[in-house]
Amino acid sequence: MLKNNKILIFDTTLRDGEQSPGCSMNLSEKLKIFEMLQALNVDIVEAGFAIASDGDFEAIKEISKIAKNTKVCSLARAAKDDIDRAHEALQAAFNFRIHTFIATSDLHMKYKLRMSREQVLENIKESVLYARNLCDDVEWSAEDGSRSDFDFLCQCVEIAIKSGANTINIPDTVGYSIPGEFQELINKIRNKVSNIDKAIISVHCHNDLGLAVANSLAALDAGARQVECTINGIGERAGNASMEEIVMAIKTRKDYIPFYTDVNTKKIVQSSRLLSAITGFAVQPNKAIVGANAFAHESGIHQDGMLKHNQTYEIMSPESVGLSKSKLVLGKHSGRHAFKQKLIEMGYNLGDNFVNEAFKRFKDLSDKKKDIYDKDLVALVDNEVNLNDEIIKLVNLNVNCGSTRNPKISVKIDYKGKIIEKTKSGNGPVDSIFKAINSVIQNNAKLELFQIHAVTKGTDAQAEVTVRLNEDGLSVNGLASDTDTMVASANAYIVALNKLIEKRKKRTSGIGISSSTNY
Repeated sequence: MLKNNKILIFDTTLRDGEQSPGCSMNLSEKLKIFEMLQALNVDIVEAGFAIASDGDFEAIKEISKIAKNTKVCSLARAAKDDIDRAHEALQAAFNFRIHTFIATSDLHMKYKLRMSREQVLENIKESVLYARNLCDDVEWSAEDGSRSDFDFLCQCVEIAIKSGANTINIPDTVGYSIPGEFQELINKIRNKVSNIDKAIISVHCHNDLGLAVANSLAALDAGARQVECTINGIGERAGNASMEEIVMAIKTRKDYIPFYTDVNTKKIVQSSRLLSAITGFAVQPNKAIVGANAFAHESGIHQDGMLKHNQTYEIMSPESVGLSKSKLVLGKHSGRHAFKQKLIEMGYNLGDNFVNEAFKRFKDLSDKKKDIYDKDLVALVDNEVNLNDEIIKLVNLNVNCGSTRNPKISVKIDYKGKIIEKTKSGNGPVDSIFKAINSVIQNNAKLELFQIHAVTKGTDAQAEVTVRLNEDGLSVNGLASDTDTMVASANAYIVALNKLIEKRKKRTSGIGISSSTNY
């Protein structure tokens, strides 16, 4: 179907990625991620699973309204109700796709579907035909395709294409395949299925054995022309194929991977950081492409080589993924215009109101911290994203603690315009802070994660704190940064509570299925 070597990037951060435990997002956060994906210029965005919940339906509907050149997609099981719900949610989109799926492995058919092969084949025919009557662009997926009987899988693919599917997705649902095996599977499908030339082959690989990206690239060599992936590789269990790794592998190794994508790679780091700030999922320092150490060099031999020629130890430039070299160009005497221009250079195109609030925080930071690095500005902007539109706000925090006395914490909180002050003691300052906040905002949430890392080096570095709370199955993340670790901890906890309050309001019972369905 594709006459050239373009690889379509199908991003499922908002659907499969959101299924990571503790990674669910509210509507405003999903809209921010979608706008970032549009700026990245990915081809298709799977915005959700319309029938899974009213929240997913509304998110797809609102995303469809703001979509420009990016195609919007909704997942749907092979059932008319699912397909109708997906179609309804996508109506406002300029260009949209319905993505329907059913399991094809004997294991799934026997124990999950409780259906025979004949029933599955009939279901594929009916569901794809039904979706195609509603939409010109239909993708069909064979859940657990990599563990399916090959001849039966080919029958399924052939019927799906005959019924109107434009894209055929072969998922490695449980991350079981190895590259040579997966490449052979795609090759065999191309040779066996008589009408395969009428559809684009897509792959959706999970990372249970750490091979999702390798399997995806092997499939491209075998003829696949669409890759399904997520920012930072987030997703069910060990995650999905990482979008940034796939895109930069294609861009960097054209000698071996003779393809291209339309992704704006200079937005990669910004998108990674935005997702991390929203979900609270920190990126490991040695993560390829977007990790803090991805372009760092500490070894003397490496540093010597870099000083002589950067390609001695860098196969791609930091600028190619949206990083600028850290320079101390801003300080307490810098003006708003210089601050805004620096953010633009770093890839942030923010509204005036947002810049004004961020600039105030920058000035406060400049008074506390001698040197301002690019990473400080990123943390500051991320902090502004998280602290925006709060129901609960931290007004003041006093901490009195030490090795010879029990901590005594006093917090002053603005809750819906009312100032409330509480004093508490606990097992250490952080525990005391959280207890004091809980005495103002009653909740039954359990603390699942509390982690701190320094944004930059030095004793005056900003502390970035991540908090994860779970209340009756509702999981939320909070992230905040400050030069004072206790203030950052309080704000991260409050960000999480704000999200929890929002989730309580929007909680629904769903429509008979779990939103954690994956293929």
